[in-house]
Amino acid sequence: MTIDESEFFREATLRICGSLEIESAMQQCLQYLTRYLPATSMSFHIYDRELGIVETIAMATLDSCRAMSLRTPLSARGRRQVEEQRSNRAKLMERSGDDAVAGPVVRQLGITDHPGLLLDLALEGKFVGTLSVFSEPDIKFNRHHVGLLSLLNKPFAIALTNSLRYRELQTLRDILADDNRYLQDELRTLSGGEVIGAEFGLKRVMDMVRQVAPLKSPVLLMGETGVGKEVIANAIHNLSLRSNGPFIRVNCGAIPPTLMDSELFGHEKGAFTGALFQKRGRFERADRGTIFLDEIGELPPEAQVRLLRVLQEKEIERVGGTETIQVDIRVIAATHRNLEKMLDEGRFRKDIYFRLRVFPITIPPLRQRPEDIPVLAQHFIQKKSLEMKAARIPSLAPGALNRLMQYSWPGNVRELENAVERELIVSKGNLLSFGDLEFKLQTAAEGKPEPAAENAGGVLELDTFVSRHIQRVLALCHGRVEGENGAARRLNVHPSTLRKKMKKLGMIYGRRASQGAGTDRQGQEASPHLDLQAGEAREEEPQFKS
Repeated sequence: MTIDESEFFREATLRICGSLEIESAMQQCLQYLTRYLPATSMSFHIYDRELGIVETIAMATLDSCRAMSLRTPLSARGRRQVEEQRSNRAKLMERSGDDAVAGPVVRQLGITDHPGLLLDLALEGKFVGTLSVFSEPDIKFNRHHVGLLSLLNKPFAIALTNSLRYRELQTLRDILADDNRYLQDELRTLSGGEVIGAEFGLKRVMDMVRQVAPLKSPVLLMGETGVGKEVIANAIHNLSLRSNGPFIRVNCGAIPPTLMDSELFGHEKGAFTGALFQKRGRFERADRGTIFLDEIGELPPEAQVRLLRVLQEKEIERVGGTETIQVDIRVIAATHRNLEKMLDEGRFRKDIYFRLRVFPITIPPLRQRPEDIPVLAQHFIQKKSLEMKAARIPSLAPGALNRLMQYSWPGNVRELENAVERELIVSKGNLLSFGDLEFKLQTAAEGKPEPAAENAGGVLELDTFVSRHIQRVLALCHGRVEGENGAARRLNVHPSTLRKKMKKLGMIYGRRASQGAGTDRQGQEASPHLDLQAGEAREEEPQFKS
């Protein structure tokens, strides 16, 4: 039969390249080849030279096709044969099962008795893989069939290469999607997936979060530094219809003004010196998700103008670009600043402020919700203990919780978290006492005005003032007079001089202090903090007599 090789090549190539699914393209080609070859099945194989493994990646018959990953180890003889037959691109086999290379493969495919034709595929002089064609038993291929199939070496090589790259891209895409899910979970964990105090001090805030979360409306979070604005923003995102989309955080105060536009809106290749490639900005990355603009009050005026367009039109342009890019985003902004004062001073745009302030939420500081402190402290103790790989989770010492509740926490939840971590370090596995808070509480109490004995002119007597000052210092020193941490050292006087002054003022020390609080010379009850430690009382007794 006379065959027009040009037409054969064209028709076969159209079928080989007719689908990205290599098994479908293989079946279409096989159905065409049966007009000229006694072929009943066809398969693609790739060879791992280092491992000596043949992987069958696809197989097709006249009635079916399937992708696979069938890995077959070769013997030492088979590996040598693979290397030796590189100079001969085609090979005929009367019985496939007898071949050192094809035998182990066809035994897994169940076609050991079938004659076969192997065609090594090369592209630009580089070995790509192998095409195997099989016929029915007792129907052999000949040199004419080898010549026809060899015409298709390059189309088959291109199809196999494209399939391998397509498979690699699919694998990378799956890995990227899995990494993205893992990263989002990690970000939720780091930013606080659980809102501690949702049913107590933050109940009103969480009620507002549940109201606004399902909507697309912008949210403005306000509150002091460290109250947990990012945790609330994350909660809004997780409760929204965009929870499967990205949650992109932008700290507006941490980005230099010269890089602000590039970071937020992206840039085109060559837009400026150093722009070696195209870059997507934060808004573009937040498409179909939520963008959290933390410290919005730090945004420079130039970036505020471009932000206004995003809020109004939901579109951006990369730096150096002319294409308008539509973005589907939900904006949550946060600040610890007084934006209304910044409006009056002209440092923040009114049009942006009123677009962001659609649904404002004010997060109360920790000192206004002390009922959250116990559960927060326990949460951070468990969290930090796990991070430090502690053998066990320590407990609070008696009085520790009272100190935590009495402290005002100017740094809010962040300060509490840091205090817990510091206490875990210094406690070395013992009970957590938070003794450093006692000093802060006493220092704060020292600065408060307190009732004082005044004379008729409304002026505090000098002896009373001195007495109370000594009392405060003794309280800070836990009643100790001498030593490195004693009151005498803090007052910069000799211990003997301090004792004489205390005796003159009628202040009790030594054993009498340990027996109970006395009264000073003004007739007022002495502070219980003046009680000296028993050891110090015994040490001082021989030196001074009351």
